Amino acid sequence: MSAIYVALPIALLLALLFLAAFIWSVRSGQMDDLETPALRIFSEEDERRPPGDEDEGDAPKPAP
Repeated sequence: MSAIYVALPIALLLALLFLAAFIWSVRSGQMDDLETPALRIFSEEDERRPPGDEDEGDAPKPAP
């Protein structure tokens, strides 16, 4: 029974912390657009290239 006197305040404190974090994220705009980030992967080109995969414009010119 004495464990409840410790566990209950800790649980309430954690619940209040998570509620405060949720309210902060909503007010700062984190929850404004939930669909666009998931669809962004289909429209952007992959800018990373494997090493050694250089275009002709990127290749160094040979010295004369």
